[in-house]
Amino acid sequence: MANAKRSAANNTPLEVACPQCGKKVPWSSENTYRPFCNKRCQLIDFGAWADESHRIAGESSMDEADIETLLQQADRDAPLS
Repeated sequence: MANAKRSAANNTPLEVACPQCGKKVPWSSENTYRPFCNKRCQLIDFGAWADESHRIAGESSMDEADIETLLQQADRDAPLS
């Protein structure tokens, strides 16, 4: 990340907002939880991904019924040997 590096003129690390609580935190190797301010915020965010509150936009994944339909279609289309 180019923006996260220290500049020669300014020797202070870049500060970013914690994605969970918004608190300003330094973006440095000393901050174990970056970009989060602490382990609590990191775990809250992880939990949101785990229960699918956070998700990346895109096509829905297939459910088991879709997979079964595709497998049945593949069986019908398979050449006999």
